[in-house]
Amino acid sequence: MTEQRQGQRDAYALILEAIDSGIYRPGDQLIESELAERFGVSRTPVREALQRLETQSMLARVGRSLIVASLDHNALAELYAVRAELEGLAARLAAQHATEEEISVLREMVEEDRALLGDPAALARANRRFHKQIHLASHNRFLVQQLDLVHRHMALLATTSLAAEGRGARALEEHAAIVDAIAARDGARADDALRAHISKAYETRLKQDARALGGRP
Repeated sequence: MTEQRQGQRDAYALILEAIDSGIYRPGDQLIESELAERFGVSRTPVREALQRLETQSMLARVGRSLIVASLDHNALAELYAVRAELEGLAARLAAQHATEEEISVLREMVEEDRALLGDPAALARANRRFHKQIHLASHNRFLVQQLDLVHRHMALLATTSLAAEGRGARALEEHAAIVDAIAARDGARADDALRAHISKAYETRLKQDARALGGRP
């Protein structure tokens, strides 16, 4: 029984990682036998992992097939609304509870990530690490769990807002402002800075989607 539960967790994590890294993108079909072969696990834990991901709305059923879900306009708005609330709270709590070492790591991340400008995919991965570090610095395990779920659904977005011209550099300046507020132990300012950061990211994504719908480059 223990091995079966371990296999289920491994299959679940492996499929999530594959979605997050872009191996499987929104609209791609996930086939139980192919996943079992790719990841070297039996079909039973894969089946259970797929059921769990469907329950979490990471996968959608089309007929008898399961595909990686995508987010429509309304779902995107809902996701960003929840993200802004939870991320703002994480920044506020980080301003209260983050250790000096955690703040130092956040500062280093901002500086090191400047070398990634011009590489949206790498910058997007660094961005996730930065936000995860703030979540952990909140020192609230329940909030971290909820933010993990929110960020899991961010993987259902086919593109990154950091690919927009100039957005990467502006995002890093926003990251620096968030860290400054956390370091100053100013919870309200940290909350506001992170909410503003999420708002700008959402606005950028809406513009990207509008251009795509309009057929403009």
